[in-house]
Amino acid sequence: MKLKFVANAISISRILISLSLLFIDLHSWQFVCVYLMCGISDLLDGYIARKTKTQSLLGAKLDTVGDMIMFAVVLYIFIPAITIPNTLVIWFMAILSIRVLSIIIVFIKYKMFAMLHTISNKITGLLLFFIPMVIGSPLENPIIYFVCAVASVSAIEELIIHITSKELEVNSKSIFKR
Repeated sequence: MKLKFVANAISISRILISLSLLFIDLHSWQFVCVYLMCGISDLLDGYIARKTKTQSLLGAKLDTVGDMIMFAVVLYIFIPAITIPNTLVIWFMAILSIRVLSIIIVFIKYKMFAMLHTISNKITGLLLFFIPMVIGSPLENPIIYFVCAVASVSAIEELIIHITSKELEVNSKSIFKR
């Protein structure tokens, strides 16, 4: 495999591996292993693309699709396993609404689908990745509220960047450093 396709292959594998979680028992060691593989592949694809200077718009899109599929699969698996207070459901919907508005703005402005790889989006993704590990613990709700706060800031930052930008830059680091 040529070096320039390695990062994209890892992103594609994350999509497939994420979908395989749907067929593995949530309480098994296999689930934990596959879940960790998803997280590691999410870190590796971007790192390898940057180090090999093979970053591309396709790679960024594959990474975003991989993130969204993994997030959707994890929500599908874990939502029935936890009790979510109504305030969190409302907060989730508000964050989702901001994210959808960002996607719509990008599509209207640039005629494409894209999400940014900001530092706050990466932090949000990392925090979301660790939420399943606190489910059932006394810290579950405080940690979820904290992650919602970080996700809110991240979503608002991305929305502001999309509204104020004249061109799409998927690797924008933050609202302060573009």
